[in-house]
Amino acid sequence: MPEFAIGEHDFLLDGRPFRILSGALHYFRVHPDLWADRIDKARRMGLNTIETYVAWNAHAPEPGTFDLTGGLDLDRFLRMVADAGMYAIVRPGPYICAEWDNGGLPAWLFRDPEVGVRRYEPKYLDAVRDYLTKVYEVVVPHQIDRGGPVLLVQVENEYGAFGDDKRYLKALADHTRESGVTVPLTTVDQPTPEMLEAGSLEGLHRTASFGSAAEARLATLRAHQPTGPLMCSEFWNGWFDHWGAHHHTTPAADSAAELDALLAAGASVNLYMFHGGTNFGLTNGANDKGVYQPLITSYDYDAPLDEAGDPTPKYHAFRDVIARYHKVPDTVPPPARPAPTPSGVLRDPVRLLDAPERWGTWEFHEELPTFDVLTPMPKLGLLRTSVAGDRPGVLTFGEVRDRATVFFDGDLVGTLSRDHHERAIPLPRAAGELLVLVEDQGRVDYGPRIGEAKGIIGGAELHGEPLTGWEVLPFDLAALPSLRPSPPSSVAGAVAGPVVLRAEIDVDEPADLFLDTREWGKGVAWLNGFALGRYWRRGPQRTLYVPRPVVRAGANELVVLELGTMLDPAARFVPRPLLGHTEA
Repeated sequence: MPEFAIGEHDFLLDGRPFRILSGALHYFRVHPDLWADRIDKARRMGLNTIETYVAWNAHAPEPGTFDLTGGLDLDRFLRMVADAGMYAIVRPGPYICAEWDNGGLPAWLFRDPEVGVRRYEPKYLDAVRDYLTKVYEVVVPHQIDRGGPVLLVQVENEYGAFGDDKRYLKALADHTRESGVTVPLTTVDQPTPEMLEAGSLEGLHRTASFGSAAEARLATLRAHQPTGPLMCSEFWNGWFDHWGAHHHTTPAADSAAELDALLAAGASVNLYMFHGGTNFGLTNGANDKGVYQPLITSYDYDAPLDEAGDPTPKYHAFRDVIARYHKVPDTVPPPARPAPTPSGVLRDPVRLLDAPERWGTWEFHEELPTFDVLTPMPKLGLLRTSVAGDRPGVLTFGEVRDRATVFFDGDLVGTLSRDHHERAIPLPRAAGELLVLVEDQGRVDYGPRIGEAKGIIGGAELHGEPLTGWEVLPFDLAALPSLRPSPPSSVAGAVAGPVVLRAEIDVDEPADLFLDTREWGKGVAWLNGFALGRYWRRGPQRTLYVPRPVVRAGANELVVLELGTMLDPAARFVPRPLLGHTEA
């Protein structure tokens, strides 16, 4: 069997120097029927390795579950990498960041307030060991010394930016070895002395994450990893976007020059990202450094391969750089073609407030609960109580995480947003039925707020007194596309949410599509039951990507949950993605 090792100066494949030319491709962000296409395009750009994170919370949405089917079939993904003649790097965390919900850590893990976060704490480590055991049952047979593609496995992820618990890191490394992982183990940190020192252990090969100033940053890495190959295992060739901010792009020539500097220095590299993909469903993460910023649905990342899997100018620029140092395949992928532009009329409204019990089951709580104590843990929930008094007052919440829309006797009162630090709203009358629609817009994926609770935190007050006696309805969003009105009906003009609408979309043959959301407010869309993700008028993203395998020849059903105000109840598709405010 082949052998892969870390030598005095190089990675060694069967005893000969080997440079890793890798690209990040997260299987859980790409439709599984498109994995082979994306892997092949990485090969044709000149890469020899595919790197992926493993998202714990995607595989285990609830305790006692571990899903390895469909888009979570890691075994199939690694087999496809091998079938393409490529190698693999696996980064199972348990924390992955990745701009993914909660950094990949399951929210249910923190229902017990005694559970630690990324440290040596018994309850946390018990859960982590169980998770890693399940991952390594898949990964171990795919190691290179067993005839598979896996060259490296990473321990934790940029841990030096979070903590310095060496006992914790050793527990992860020891369990990894005990589980049968024999390939070299790595860590990654930003190349500062403090992070490189805090984030690794002797015996784990240090690598760095950066996107510029390669010579200086490799020198810093070398000071902390004095022997063996230098590797930038996250070469940031693009960046991610937040709702309400601008779309990040990096000139292809600038990124290519930085890649050239890395390769000229003899370093190995993993492009982050080669192909970003999509935060399908409600899987996006968020940042909070004083202001809460949820990520958009697209994870295009301005990568060499765009969200729809088409080569960009950066793809060709990177291929040209790689060709200066290594042989690249003769053929390149064809350029993108304009996508079909079908349309349809949104109709058949199902209004949330008319019969909320169609969307879930009410449960009573004397004190207002957070989302985290509910099972299953919702992304969207409705809170209801009765208010009786002798005067209007101000409704005050401890904290809103992350968006609360308030209704009184069915009338919209207003919306409170976490990013504006809002938590109080006046009620118009002394008595009536209070309804609050609360949305989790994505859990923080980086920094000290990982693992925090969602929903309404710290209860509610009216006239300075606690408001108690709540009914809570967690929404079953997976079942939402099957909700149908009785009788069917049309809509005219702008539509106020929360409401479910649907349209029939006819296409000649399956193809990638780009759903135009510019005239819609805020919500979620599905095509043929597949959750495309969130849209929001504040941008910068103004289309939702629809992967070709989801589309059927003939009639397709589009379902939209509009939470705000839809200016035009029409379903339109455009020939290319619109990810920035300035795009025409």
